[in-house]
Amino acid sequence: MIPRDGARDFLTIAGWGAAAVEPLAGDASFRRYFRVLEPGRRAVLMDAPPAHEDVKPFLSVADLLLDAGFSAPQILARDLDRGFLLIEDFGDRLVGPVLKTEPHLEAPVYAQAVDLLAALHGAAQPSALPPYDRAVLAREVMLFPDWYAKAAGIPVDDEAYLAAWDAVWGGVLAETARNPVVTLRDYHAENLMLLDRPGVKGLGLLDFQDALAGHPAYDLVSLLQDARRDVSPELEQAMLDRFDSGAAFRAAYEVLGAQRNVKILGIFVRLRDRDGRQGYVERLPRVWSYLDRNLAHPALAPVKQWFDAHVPHALRAAWCR
Repeated sequence: MIPRDGARDFLTIAGWGAAAVEPLAGDASFRRYFRVLEPGRRAVLMDAPPAHEDVKPFLSVADLLLDAGFSAPQILARDLDRGFLLIEDFGDRLVGPVLKTEPHLEAPVYAQAVDLLAALHGAAQPSALPPYDRAVLAREVMLFPDWYAKAAGIPVDDEAYLAAWDAVWGGVLAETARNPVVTLRDYHAENLMLLDRPGVKGLGLLDFQDALAGHPAYDLVSLLQDARRDVSPELEQAMLDRFDSGAAFRAAYEVLGAQRNVKILGIFVRLRDRDGRQGYVERLPRVWSYLDRNLAHPALAPVKQWFDAHVPHALRAAWCR
């Protein structure tokens, strides 16, 4: 894998013309990442094709996070017209892979991530961010009928489906309107870096360009109901208690968990069927396990009734295997 044409010219103008360029793991978008290496220094090249990606939200949210004292990557060079950014390299200690080899770190790292969220909600102002409102929630839950249900041969009455969701969103939307917080929307172990270098410790933040002004439970559920790795119910409960043990917060957490998980079911099938990216569907049984736990909460009763009536268990996790 190599960057698009123009990347070498961009690096030359930025003062990195002689650098070696090595591919890094990407994400579920059209963005690609490369490590840029010169003797004594390194950086990361973000290659974001303008036809598919806009780097300006990344820059805006990075500024917001850095101004509030959090560890987003510093921007070293930019070419907005061609979709290239040169950003600070946070190293190789991505939380997800680290916990595979150092599982004893799981509880303290998750505690650190939960505390970071609480600090972020208290320190960063979301006034410049678009709202995570009913229109966004509805658009995202429609990814389930548009992609997953279509692939599984499940007929969906869109109006009835959305009516079930509208019956459970009231408390979430009211709290979001009263007390919006910076919501990074993809806050999980594959987007957090363990930092430990002179003057900097803690967690580095990645992949935050889709941030909105949302409910404080959303990023917590993104962290604790992670589509990419198993988080035990015991750890989930301990971290929930650490963040907010109130009944109203737990209800919002489950509602937003269900919303996020049906969105992910749709996105992962779309990645397979539209984009030819096969690996993501292997994670669908895990997502179903989270969704089943969400739907068991009384706050989700109307949505659970819809799923029980229209999505047989044979077309849930079993269908994905």
